[in-house]
Amino acid sequence: MITVTRRNGTTFALNPDLIERVEATPDTVVTLVSGTKYIVAESVQDIVDEVCHFRAAVLIASTTPQPEPAPLVRLHSVSSSEE
Repeated sequence: MITVTRRNGTTFALNPDLIERVEATPDTVVTLVSGTKYIVAESVQDIVDEVCHFRAAVLIASTTPQPEPAPLVRLHSVSSSEE
């Protein structure tokens, strides 16, 4: 997700996979594949940079070796030797 700022100052996270286009008209308008439009404070270049950074982070995370998971602890019954 990338974070963008509405013109009123509130921020929200946006899924960059849903962005169809970003235009400067002169306000920056982000159009999603659904047709939803958001006017944001960031410039077109800022949005492009954030999307590139997000995608790079995803690639790095997918190629970074993950630590081995801890072995599973299995429960078993214990018989009582007290009789």
